[in-house]
Amino acid sequence: MEQKNRLMTYLEILMISTRLGFTSFGGPVAHLGYFHEEYIRKRKWLDEKAYADLIALCQFLPGPASSQVGIGIGIIRGGMIGGILAFLGFTLPSVIALIIFALLLQGSDFADSGWIHGLKIVAVVVVAQAILGMAQKLAPDLQRKTIALVALVGTLLWQTTFAQIGVILAAALIGLLLYKNQSEDKESHIHVPISRNFAYACLALFFGLLIVLPLLSEWMSIQWLAIFDSFYRSGALVFGGGHVVLPLLEREFVPTGWVSEEAFLAGYGAAQAVPGPLFTFAAYLGTIMNGWKGGLLATMAIFLPAFLLIFGTLPFWGTLRRNPKVKGALIGVNAAVVGILIAAFYRPIWTSSILAPIDFAFAAVLFSMLVYWKLPPWIIVIVGALGGTILSIY
Repeated sequence: MEQKNRLMTYLEILMISTRLGFTSFGGPVAHLGYFHEEYIRKRKWLDEKAYADLIALCQFLPGPASSQVGIGIGIIRGGMIGGILAFLGFTLPSVIALIIFALLLQGSDFADSGWIHGLKIVAVVVVAQAILGMAQKLAPDLQRKTIALVALVGTLLWQTTFAQIGVILAAALIGLLLYKNQSEDKESHIHVPISRNFAYACLALFFGLLIVLPLLSEWMSIQWLAIFDSFYRSGALVFGGGHVVLPLLEREFVPTGWVSEEAFLAGYGAAQAVPGPLFTFAAYLGTIMNGWKGGLLATMAIFLPAFLLIFGTLPFWGTLRRNPKVKGALIGVNAAVVGILIAAFYRPIWTSSILAPIDFAFAAVLFSMLVYWKLPPWIIVIVGALGGTILSIY
């Protein structure tokens, strides 16, 4: 009887998360709203405070915050298997869609078509909206605006692989000094069916892979290992969600010639048209580089850090989140994320997409449709592709 109930729980998690995977348009903030409606309000798998605590944890961790929240809810509901099923249901629809798109793009001769340029302009609009929303929330005062400015300048001028890591560490230190006396919230308890020993093992594996994979990739010169290393590092070192992973992925794959800048931005625009997490953009990039097998490998690599971190930290979050020093560091990191996102907005998005006054005018129209008229992102993508085709004629 107990085994039957467990199987029913697993099936329920998979069915609900898959439905969300097909319908959750709008980015990470919208995803959290969908989760709240389905998991909290309708099914009451967590109470409001526990859900807020889980979101706080996932915002603190690097990686795709909304995906980690979904995995965490699955863990709390059905243990480790529940977390995996929640991830698969929410992620696979967009992974499959982007792999198919990449295969079509790869097998056709329309890389320079007008609709591709239209998708690149869509990327400008979507990231501009993300910047406005995140700046209002994460950098509301002068101190945090200053942290964001320093992060922007540092990321643009310090063009190295470890630029973003250095900026984030510096922002955490500044936040720790400026906001170390944050008041404690009311305590809440989340039952997590994961042992602390397993959590320690996941954290050790997370850091171990972060150190070992670059060394193995350098020594062995195997393409699939190099791809896995690049995507794993990107998933492990990005704060702020899907849009902020863009500069990391761009620096990993465009300068090396594995992915052209046109194909990179076309895929990023297409990723706005599908539901689910934006990190599935990795499936598109992996497919462009090495077919559908590369797409699956890239997806596994970029999401693996999210799994290891949520498995490794969820059992300790009740204690960790009450530490005011941790809260202060998080405030600084979140402000820096705004600056990093603005840097990504300038390069490569703006410099590769807005090439003429007509491009800027079209971007302004799309931005108004998305932000002021509140049209869904998939409509913006369709209009962007059609508009780019029309612009290419004239």
